[in-house]
Amino acid sequence: MTNKHTIGELIKLSAGYLEEKGCSSARLDAELLLAHVLELDRLDLYLNFDKPLDNREVSEYRSLIGRRGQRIPVAYLTGVKEFYSLPFKVTPAVLIPRPETEFIIDKILELVEPDEPVKILEIGTGSGAIAIALACQDPNFSITATDISREALDIAKNNAANLEVCHQISFVEADLFTNVEGKFEIICSNPPYIPSDELSGLAPELFEEPRLALDGGSDGLCFYNKILEQASSYLENPGFVVLEIGWNQAETVQKLGVQAGFQWLETVVDYGGNDRVVIFKWS
Repeated sequence: MTNKHTIGELIKLSAGYLEEKGCSSARLDAELLLAHVLELDRLDLYLNFDKPLDNREVSEYRSLIGRRGQRIPVAYLTGVKEFYSLPFKVTPAVLIPRPETEFIIDKILELVEPDEPVKILEIGTGSGAIAIALACQDPNFSITATDISREALDIAKNNAANLEVCHQISFVEADLFTNVEGKFEIICSNPPYIPSDELSGLAPELFEEPRLALDGGSDGLCFYNKILEQASSYLENPGFVVLEIGWNQAETVQKLGVQAGFQWLETVVDYGGNDRVVIFKWS
């Protein structure tokens, strides 16, 4: 009779394999994937460290570890990514939500009066993470969320349904502002901002994400130009624009906003000390 692998043994073996394959968070990845297979929290793995696994569990886990070794992102393997403490379904059709994008939510909550009706427009919603997280924070938020990808919108709608905020969000298939009607107190976006010629040098995991959500044109500023040129036509007076940016784009995007007639209010620094979100006022 062969010995069965325990949870602890499998995590150790898998973490070593993933480290050899260049995964920067090998141990965490190994734990997350095993927790997914066993339908446990990560803490429960350690409470059951010596528990042996059956053949089906081992086989399923090895398959996922193999794909992670090919640098498929963990979120695409599990199908779920947490954002603003909420679970979001993700597939390769949408960008994986990042922790730094949560600063958009935080700043919008600072800009508005609590318990007052607020209309918000999100450009390029992807999985719906920003729009849905906002809707979950305040039932008075009415949000229009656009995306050029119908497949992304289907995922966003599914996430909104799962988190029970469908009634607060209108999802619109649109290229930026096309098909958008009305005016809003806030326009927000995490647009593509990586220069086209830098995409080939990114980590292998990013090649699995939709290029449409990453490619910001030759200088990475294509979508900032377009958004800031058109945003005033869709803003109440006063109104605000909240945009995520690349780590080295704050000064340039600030100039673009001022040239478009906006007042620059703030540049927010992320957990790594990088410029991450810029805020403009229209009045």
